[in-house]
Amino acid sequence: MKLHELSPAPGSKKARTRVGRGLGSGLGKTSGRGHKGQKARTGGGVRPGFEGGQKPLYLRLPKRGFYNNFSKDYAEINVGELNRFDDGAIVDPVSLIEIGLVKNIRDGVRILGNGELEKALTVKAMGFTKSAAEKIQAAGGKVEVI
Repeated sequence: MKLHELSPAPGSKKARTRVGRGLGSGLGKTSGRGHKGQKARTGGGVRPGFEGGQKPLYLRLPKRGFYNNFSKDYAEINVGELNRFDDGAIVDPVSLIEIGLVKNIRDGVRILGNGELEKALTVKAMGFTKSAAEKIQAAGGKVEVI
């Protein structure tokens, strides 16, 4: 089978309904919109959630919770993932992006203690959990807080 021999399954492609093409079509004259009114006009209709001027549901419900605009959003990496680096390498946010472990540094990189580290690395990050720092130092590496 070749590309030019491909065709859609029978009945899967349906021509769009062309409205306003004469009375005999069943959708002529007003094109299925009825007579007059907001919904009959071009661009007419109401936005989603509009309740005819009544206070909409999303405004009647109470607000819940709290969003802290000043909280820090760290990119988090587990210690076990640092085994991708060569022995004795310096691991910093730029090298993490280059190797593909992090896409976006955001407010900084934080190293978490999940997994085991077999290589002696110098790790530079904005924060470390206690267990992560212990595992890096146990493997013969160094921990540097930026």
